[in-house]
Amino acid sequence: MLILKWFISAGAILLSGYLIPGVKIANLWSALILVLILGFLNATIKPLLVLLTLPINILTLGLFTLVINALVVLLASSIVKGFEVGGFLNALLFSLVLVIIQAAFELLFKK
Repeated sequence: MLILKWFISAGAILLSGYLIPGVKIANLWSALILVLILGFLNATIKPLLVLLTLPINILTLGLFTLVINALVVLLASSIVKGFEVGGFLNALLFSLVLVIIQAAFELLFKK
């Protein structure tokens, strides 16, 4: 089941990269590695960033989390070879589209 989720997430990443012109994903292996790196960054660095920016996040009613997601995507693009993001707005758009596609895939492949 975990491997299936891994491949579904990689498919969502490939589809998001196809839909957004400023994002380049070289191949399936880059997408699979990106799933692992994004999962690691979302589990370790993102909570720290959310905690550090809590006052701003409260003032913006949680919308600053979108900025944090874009920063995590930019960090992942500097780590993963074969994954390139053309700037902050592309990273922001990529993270939004990725969440929507992953939610759709989860509804589709739900037991």
